[in-house]
Amino acid sequence: MIEIADLATVNASLNSLSAILLMAGYLFIRQGRVQSHRLCMLGAFGSSTLFLVSYVIYHANVGSVPFTGEGAIRTLYFTILISHIVLAVLILPLAIVTLVRALQERFDRHRNIARWTLPLWLYVSITGMVVYVMLYRA
Repeated sequence: MIEIADLATVNASLNSLSAILLMAGYLFIRQGRVQSHRLCMLGAFGSSTLFLVSYVIYHANVGSVPFTGEGAIRTLYFTILISHIVLAVLILPLAIVTLVRALQERFDRHRNIARWTLPLWLYVSITGMVVYVMLYRA
């Protein structure tokens, strides 16, 4: 049985899965493998959605977890965390619009926004894992 405390690790795993699926989806579309791209991107959206639900449940029960590092690592942690939070807020509507445009087969508009969405979404997924490691494993 998963305990509330385990959700932090679940969240990091979902972020990792999202990053892997995003990168694979990008490689597939560069190769012209549209169906594989589509499946990866839907998987990334699904794992990110599960992450968001798990994140809210975790923090509703645990609250804020303080970072205990000191010195330069503390500055680095908060720099990463702040950029992660700001971009995480932006990525939700960007990912939705990107997905909707693809599902509506408006591929020219999908490509235009995906050029921004993909690197930002990857950054958010990867920095989510970094924050987890710094907060819970360092």
